Amino acid sequence: MVDVGIIGAAGYTGSELLRLLLFHPEAEVKVITSRRYQGEYVQRVHPNLRGISRLKFSGVNLSKIGDECDFVFTAVPHGISKDITPELLDMGVKILDMSADFRLKNPELYPVYYDYEHPRIDLLEKSAYGIPEINREEIKNADLVACPGCLATSGIFGLAPIVKYEAFNLENIIVDTKIGSSAAGDSPSSSSHHPERSGVVRAYKPTNHRHTVEIEQELSKIAKKPVKIALSNHAVDIVRGILATIHVWLSDDQPIAEKDIWQMFREFYQNEYFVRLVRDRKGIYRFPDPKVIVGTNFCDLGFELDVHLPRLVILSAIDNLMKGASGSAVQSFNVMLGIDEKTGLDFPGFHPI
Repeated sequence: MVDVGIIGAAGYTGSELLRLLLFHPEAEVKVITSRRYQGEYVQRVHPNLRGISRLKFSGVNLSKIGDECDFVFTAVPHGISKDITPELLDMGVKILDMSADFRLKNPELYPVYYDYEHPRIDLLEKSAYGIPEINREEIKNADLVACPGCLATSGIFGLAPIVKYEAFNLENIIVDTKIGSSAAGDSPSSSSHHPERSGVVRAYKPTNHRHTVEIEQELSKIAKKPVKIALSNHAVDIVRGILATIHVWLSDDQPIAEKDIWQMFREFYQNEYFVRLVRDRKGIYRFPDPKVIVGTNFCDLGFELDVHLPRLVILSAIDNLMKGASGSAVQSFNVMLGIDEKTGLDFPGFHPI
C-alpha cells in the first residue's frame, strides 16, 4: 500500500483519478488539493463520490504533501507543474504529471506551443512518456511520468503498429478527431454554454494543435525516422469520448493486403489487454465507437483499406478522461508499482448509455 496525493483534484481529470484511486487496492489517497474549494468535502464538487470518501480539499502545501505521499498526480493546468514537480521529486516523491509540462523532449517546442521557456531541461530528458503499451520499460523505472494528451493518445494508438513499415507514406498522415465537451475542462465559457455547445460539430483547431508534436515525437521514435502528422479537431455533442479517423496513404510501389494490416495490429497489441480490435460484419457497432467505452480504460481500434486512392483508414476510440487521461495515468502508476496493470481498471463500459 502506498500513500497518494492529487494536486488539482477538483477538475474532471481529478474526479476520475479519485474515482479510480479510492477503490485501488494498493493506494490510499491522503491529500487532495484545490485552491477554489479549499476546506470543502469531496462530494460538494464530485457528487458521484458522496458516501465514498470524507476527504476534504486542502491548499497546496508542498512540504506536507511530500511528507505524506509516496506518489503524487499533478492534475493542474499547463505551466504550473514545472514549478512544483522539481521540489516534490527532491523530496523523493514519484510524480505522474497530467499536464504537458514534461511531455516534449525538445525544449525548443515549449515557447512555440506553450508560450514559455522550459526551466528544467534535465527533467524533460528523464521523464517517461506515459503510454505503457509503447513505453512500459521507461515508465517502470521512472520517477516522473508525463501523461499524454488525450488527442495525442488516440492518434498514437491508431498509428503505432503501422509506422515501422515501408508500405506507408509517413510524411502525409491526417488525424481527424471528434471530441466531447469534457475535454475543455470544468471552467465555463461562451463556447461551452449549453445553447452554443449543444448540437454542434464545430471545428475548433483545424491546424497546429499542440498535440501534433506529441504524436510526431512518439511515432518517430517507433519508426526510427521522422513521421509527419496533420491533426484537425472538432467539438461534437457528446460529453466524453474521442473518435480519431486517421488517413494514411500507401506507397505506390508497396502493395498491401487486408490480412497484412490485421497482422500488424495483432502483432503490436497481442499482449495488450486494454487495446481491442473492432471490425465486425454485423450489428451497428461494426467499427470503434467511443459510446461503448465511456468510463473505461480501453482503446478500440479498427480499420478499412481503401483501394480506390489507395489509403488506409484507421479508427481509434477512447474515453478522453480515462484512456486519454486518468485511466492511463493509473495504468502507468501500476507499472511503476510493479503490479498487474489492470488493477483498479478492469471493468467494461455501460450499454446503453
